[in-house]
Amino acid sequence: MHVVMVAAENDRLPNCKVGGVADVIRDIPYALAENNIQTSVIVPDYGQTKMRRQFVADIAVPFKQHLETAVLWRVEQDNGVRQYVISHSLFSEHGGDIYCNDGGRPFYTDANKFAFFSAAVCEVIEHALIDDIDVLHLHDWHAACVAVLKQFSPRFERLKKLKTVFTVHNLALQGIRPFNGDDSSLEAWFPTLSYDGQQICDHYYPHCFNPMRAAINLADKVHLVSPNYCNEVQQGSDHQVGFFGGEGLEHDMQLAAKSGKLVGVLNGCKYDYEVPEASWKMMLESAESNIFRWMAKHAELQSSHYIAHQRVLKWIKSPCEGPLVTSVGRLTDQKALLLKQSMEGGLVLDMLASILTDFNGRMILLGSGDAELEYLFSQVMARNDNVLYLKGYGESIGDMLYQLGDLFLMPSSFEPCGISQMLAMRSGQPCLVNNVGGLADTVEDNVSGFVFSGDSINEQSNNLVGRFRQALALFESDADGYRKISENAAEKRFTWEQSAILYKQNLYE
Repeated sequence: MHVVMVAAENDRLPNCKVGGVADVIRDIPYALAENNIQTSVIVPDYGQTKMRRQFVADIAVPFKQHLETAVLWRVEQDNGVRQYVISHSLFSEHGGDIYCNDGGRPFYTDANKFAFFSAAVCEVIEHALIDDIDVLHLHDWHAACVAVLKQFSPRFERLKKLKTVFTVHNLALQGIRPFNGDDSSLEAWFPTLSYDGQQICDHYYPHCFNPMRAAINLADKVHLVSPNYCNEVQQGSDHQVGFFGGEGLEHDMQLAAKSGKLVGVLNGCKYDYEVPEASWKMMLESAESNIFRWMAKHAELQSSHYIAHQRVLKWIKSPCEGPLVTSVGRLTDQKALLLKQSMEGGLVLDMLASILTDFNGRMILLGSGDAELEYLFSQVMARNDNVLYLKGYGESIGDMLYQLGDLFLMPSSFEPCGISQMLAMRSGQPCLVNNVGGLADTVEDNVSGFVFSGDSINEQSNNLVGRFRQALALFESDADGYRKISENAAEKRFTWEQSAILYKQNLYE
């Protein structure tokens, strides 16, 4: 069997990662190869200069009433997996950024480039530049136009014969654009395409094309990245009470479930890895070097970096004597909605820092993303001497935080699967998580970590704070009990080998 995976990210390649989908695309092909499934991976070429390239073919791509030329390169072939990139100026013109923020025109730039990427992938398949394909596996809305062209374009005869699988990594991002009347719209990209708007329109904005919904409706199998999330997306969201479910697509998910094509398979984690050397001093030195690197990206000194650097200088002289609480991840409302809620004159995050002082502990938060959240986290750091917020991402720091932390904070309001909690657990660091999505599938309360829940945002916030205090109290008063939870976390296994077997049985056969 030969599977072709199409995605926007791939951490197997340099500078081709933003989120967890890159980890999936990096790891699952090699686990599939162990199950005699050959895999080819195609992503856009964002201008990575360090890749070794082998020219495969020029690709003529009809797009926006022009015939554009893209180039297919093979950049790696190893252990039953072939890695490809497609080059075109649309992918590399933004300085190597995978995603762009268009402000008042959501997805404008990204939808343009990923629509073109999808069209190029269709041409690659139609002209047998990658041959003997059995299954086409599309990931998130960025690859959804492949399913649309397969269904509605009469040109793609080879493509129509393939089984199509669509994986939803994050239902909150759907790539919605107009059907017409805009330079970034379905009819602008493919002006001769005849399509059924009822299958691919957005429910809230019927004059708009919804790539996520289109792929869900047109694919042969729809895959959610954890069993619990697979159930959640079949329920309507209620953001006012803090529930994030189908995000407007719950009826499509229900229909997919009734037809037997909706499947929940948990993502995996690599366990055969080299444990990084880590110490308090090494971690802070790494933090300092990364802060300098982040500083250099801006002409003016940002207050978040200045405060963080001053705190590093102070902390490097005084090791943490109590529990170290850590958090690693992109700053989005998905991850931090509860932390920014008001509580007793500050934020929930201030309250956690205050509780932590009672245990002589410290907190290190690593991540960037939403500008408002970056500002709020910087303010919390300024108000609390036991908090260090590192606004950026450094893999070496993250690896050491997984190793050094005593409690990992991951109170996501929704989490399709989550990888950070798996990495923390792998290192024996118990996690404090919301009882949602893949977090509920991976962390068992009082056994391998700590879990809270609630029927409203206020109740979730209060229960987060309460469970945080209880976890720290256990850490202080019952070292053996806490150590057992740490050991249980480290012993849990969510392997890609298990996932690959379920992919083969439930998605591909």
